[in-house]
Amino acid sequence: MAVTRRAALKLLAVSAAGAATGAGVHGYAYERHRLELTRVSLPVSGLARSLNGLRVGFVTDVHHGPFFLQQDVARAVARLMAERPDLIALGGDYVNWRDSRYVGPCAEVLASLQAPHGVFAVLGNHDDERATCAALKRHRIAVLRDERASLQVRGETLEIAGLRYWTRRVKDIIAIMGEATAPLLLLAHDPRRLIEAAKLGVPAVLSGHTHGGQVVLPVVGAIAARKFPVVAGVGRLENTSIFVSRGVGTIGIPYRLSCPPEVAIVTLRRCGEL
Repeated sequence: MAVTRRAALKLLAVSAAGAATGAGVHGYAYERHRLELTRVSLPVSGLARSLNGLRVGFVTDVHHGPFFLQQDVARAVARLMAERPDLIALGGDYVNWRDSRYVGPCAEVLASLQAPHGVFAVLGNHDDERATCAALKRHRIAVLRDERASLQVRGETLEIAGLRYWTRRVKDIIAIMGEATAPLLLLAHDPRRLIEAAKLGVPAVLSGHTHGGQVVLPVVGAIAARKFPVVAGVGRLENTSIFVSRGVGTIGIPYRLSCPPEVAIVTLRRCGEL
């Protein structure tokens, strides 16, 4: 029996609706909780030979709130701590929309993060600067707000700088870098700071903010994150390398598609020794 054009279109519409519903359920109930551990190597210009292989644990965009609970944050912390990184960096956006109810509980869970060379954090655009900074510092997490820290690691100096979200002028970043002569690792919530970092010859940047697009569609990709120079993973501009994490939580709708959450182990490598 022949299938009419109207019947075929109706069948196609029903199939599309069913697929969309299935994808919606999958993205809400499963994929946004499918936490991955990502291991990447990041080339760092000028890195001392003794620092080659230094492992930085990186967590960003937790967005603790009604759809991402304390146990979800704890699972991310446990996954990272199982890797025993040498140093830990936090990339900002610990809660949604500066919701003060979740700042303290999130910081309490993040307090379990420990590393031989310390835990350093920057804030994101969703963080209340005063409340979040105070909560993290209470748990001995160093918050870098347009500041730089100098570490002695394996007999060498490693500089770490952290930017406020709205700090973006080259002259302001120069002031933060100061007289740093050792390799510098820049923590910048927004990966668009790659542009300024490359102008200044900053060797390496860790960023979040994009969520990897959160929803990555076939063919067209991550539409919501097209404005960023790197949406997720490792990128390079001139002599500056960047790693952009997909983050842990979600923003807007509690949903991910083809873009699972992640915590990362970023291994610093001398250029040419990956």
